[in-house]
Amino acid sequence: MKNFTVTIEEAAAQLSRETGHRFTTVMQNGTMSVEYYAPDKVDLQTPHKQDELYVIASGSGTFFRAGQTVPCKTGDVLFVPAGVEHRFENFTADFATWVIFYGAHGGEKE
Repeated sequence: MKNFTVTIEEAAAQLSRETGHRFTTVMQNGTMSVEYYAPDKVDLQTPHKQDELYVIASGSGTFFRAGQTVPCKTGDVLFVPAGVEHRFENFTADFATWVIFYGAHGGEKE
């Protein structure tokens, strides 16, 4: 694994260098990857092929997952199984989150 530690400041700086992107991969090992994601006004995510955890790094908003909406803020952890529709809504301008993808593609056990 190239990186085994990364700060929010380092992740935000890496993202700012990747013009036109709203996320950047900061760590990978096996089936696990860690991204830093900062949507701009609208979250255009589509369902992913792996299970994922979100750890809200800054800001607040609401989180839609499979027909349910919950508030979220800095420090909260959210889980989304592979293939499930989800997105952040009504989030603040400073909103950013760590995204941890892991496991087999499709949520299948390895």
